[in-house]
Amino acid sequence: MTATFPSRGQVLSAAPTVFLILLTAIIVLASPGFFSGSTILVILADSVVLFTLAAGLSFVILLGSIDLSVPAVASLGGVIVAMLIPSIGLAAYPAAILAGAGAGLFSGLVHVLLRVPSFIATLATGGIVSGMALWLSSSRTVTIAGEYRHVLDPVIGDSFGIPRIILIGAVVCLIGVYIQRYTKFGRAIRAIGAGESAVRASGIHVGRQKLIAFTIAGAFAACGGALLAARMTSGNPAGAEQLLLPAIAAVLVGGTAITGGTGGVGRTVVGTLIVIVMRIGMTFMGVDVFAQQILFGSVLICAIALTLDRDLLQIVK
Repeated sequence: MTATFPSRGQVLSAAPTVFLILLTAIIVLASPGFFSGSTILVILADSVVLFTLAAGLSFVILLGSIDLSVPAVASLGGVIVAMLIPSIGLAAYPAAILAGAGAGLFSGLVHVLLRVPSFIATLATGGIVSGMALWLSSSRTVTIAGEYRHVLDPVIGDSFGIPRIILIGAVVCLIGVYIQRYTKFGRAIRAIGAGESAVRASGIHVGRQKLIAFTIAGAFAACGGALLAARMTSGNPAGAEQLLLPAIAAVLVGGTAITGGTGGVGRTVVGTLIVIVMRIGMTFMGVDVFAQQILFGSVLICAIALTLDRDLLQIVK
């Protein structure tokens, strides 16, 4: 009888989930009070904003590209929500998401039409969007007044003892997974990440797929910013600046390859939980904040090294 061993792909696919289980077990052993019903709800609620940003970013990374404008777009979304709630109420949320989609589309146009590398295109777009957020808010935090706090209930309230933001996160996850797994667009971006030249030769309009991916990333980022503003009861023009590295880490640690073609929103769920559990767990254990940054950087390097498809990189620059 011949023994069969799991392939490299199967091992890498299961590794994030195994790591999450081991990480949780280590933290529980070091701090028994960590694993409780209330703590789990806190972890899930705290992960939604980061997951929403990372889910949108997953579409772009699947292409083999990157979007560095995500935190700026999220901050703009938060500012728009805080500014518009007094005048248009709940409609402020779709208005913010629409603005984020527009910012993502702009990044995509710069990348596709001007043939600017996504790294530079989104870095520049991020600067423009940050300037817009600062201009709209007059460089200050926009507080949502008490009489309008009821408009925040769909985000910060509870349903059957479960924070509604967790339910929103579940909806975001279902939308992302459906788009990636069950639409022609989702299959196309995975194929583009695996081999763009072959996709072009098959007749698929690659540029159009990229524009859609960047637009979705912008919409998801603004949605995350809107959720953050609701939780903070204010829109900060720089409120999401610290979320870029965690968002990228969530995507890559979850198993989506930086070179594209492998991964998706489903894996990003696991990656996001790893990032959040690490952060909250290290706080429970009293780990120094500087040590936390070192550990985050180390985990990110390991994730990239393990998921990188070196067949797609003949030369590493």
